[in-house]
Amino acid sequence: MSVTTADGMVLAPARPFARMRRAAMVRRYLATTARVLFSVVLLIWTITPIYNMVMVSLEPAGDVFSEHIWPLKPTAVSFWIVLTQGYWYLEFFWHQFGNSLYIALMVTLLTLAIGSMTSFSVGRMRIRNGWLVTNAALLTYVIPASFLAIPFYLIMNSYGLHDNPWSVIAALVTFATPYAIFIFQEYARSIPIELDESARIDGASPLQIYFKIYLPLMAPALVAVGTYALLLAWNEYLYQFLLLSSKKSMTVPVALAQFTNSDQAPWNYMMATAIIYALPPIATYYAFRGRMSSGLTIGGVKG
Repeated sequence: MSVTTADGMVLAPARPFARMRRAAMVRRYLATTARVLFSVVLLIWTITPIYNMVMVSLEPAGDVFSEHIWPLKPTAVSFWIVLTQGYWYLEFFWHQFGNSLYIALMVTLLTLAIGSMTSFSVGRMRIRNGWLVTNAALLTYVIPASFLAIPFYLIMNSYGLHDNPWSVIAALVTFATPYAIFIFQEYARSIPIELDESARIDGASPLQIYFKIYLPLMAPALVAVGTYALLLAWNEYLYQFLLLSSKKSMTVPVALAQFTNSDQAPWNYMMATAIIYALPPIATYYAFRGRMSSGLTIGGVKG
C-alpha cells in the first residue's frame, strides 16, 4: 500500500522493502550458519587424527584398541619409555633424533647458502645468461621426487654414500634449492640495486655487499625458505628409508616404521614417539610464522 505525503508525493510501499530486508537477513544468517558448520566439520576432521594419536599414547599397552572415547586409565608411561629409551625399538631414539636434527640443519644451511648465493650472482651481479641457471633449476620440479628415488639410490651407492646421512642431505638440498632460488630472486627485486652500486663506489667487494647488505635485507625471505627447508628435511621419509639402513644412521621417521615389523606392534610407544618428534617443527613454525608469511608474500608478489 502506497503512502501520499501532504505535498502530494507518493512514497513506495513499505512492505516490499521490509520483506527484502528480512530475506537479506535470512540469507546472511544461513550463510553464517553454513560457514560455522563447515568450519566445525573441518576442525573435527583435522583434529581427529591428532586426538587419536594422543589417546593411543595415553593408553596402557593392552588397551590400545579399546572402543572408549577417552582412556579409562590414562597414563604417561609411554612418553617416559620413549624418553628413557626403555623399549628395544627405542634403544637408539636420541641418536636417531640427533640424526634427524643434523640432517634438517644441514639441509637448511646448504639450501640458504646455495640459494642466496645463486640469486645474488644472477640478480645483483648480472652475470650473462643467468636466467638459464634459474630456469634449469626450476625444471627439476618437472619430474616428481619419487621418480628420482632409484636413480639417487644408485648414484649414492656408486659414490660410497649409502647409509650415510650426507646422501640424504645431498638429495634434499637438490629438491629444496630451486624453490629457494625462485623466492630469493623475487624478493630481491624489492631491494634497490642502488644500494649495491653505492657500496661498489665506496670500494666494497662483492662478498662484502653479499654479507653486509644483501643478506641482512633478505632476512624475511631467509626465514621463510629456511623454515620450508627445515620442515621438508624433518618430515621426509622416502629418501631416508632408501638411503639409511642401520639403526645408528637412520632417522626417527624411518625408525618409527620399524615398529610395525613385530607381531604385536607397540602402538602406544609409536604414537608417543610421533608426538615428541612433532614438537620441534611445531615450535619452529609458530616461532617464525610471522616472518615466514611476510617473506613468502613479498617473494610471490614482487616482479
